[in-house]
Amino acid sequence: MASSIMSIASSGLQAAQVQLQSSAHNVANLQTDGFTRLTVAQQARPEGAGVDASVQRAAQPGAALEADVVGQLAARNAFLANLAVFRTGDQLLGSLFDERA
Repeated sequence: MASSIMSIASSGLQAAQVQLQSSAHNVANLQTDGFTRLTVAQQARPEGAGVDASVQRAAQPGAALEADVVGQLAARNAFLANLAVFRTGDQLLGSLFDERA
């Protein structure tokens, strides 16, 4: 069970990282003529085994600074939440090994 928790948290960490990288890319290219933003789509894995994130181009060219700043904040919070779950799972796994030793 602890390994599935770690796997779910790990996929959440990776999805948050993809979101942060995409929104940072968008902010860095804000002034680029004809730039089309990147967006991130997340989809739950089967049987609650985490999440997959995929990067796509937005349908329309142009900047959306407010959406990217909110995306960065959301990615940061998601990363921290999944990191806390990962750490708790690691501590739980350590406690289980201590009990069996």
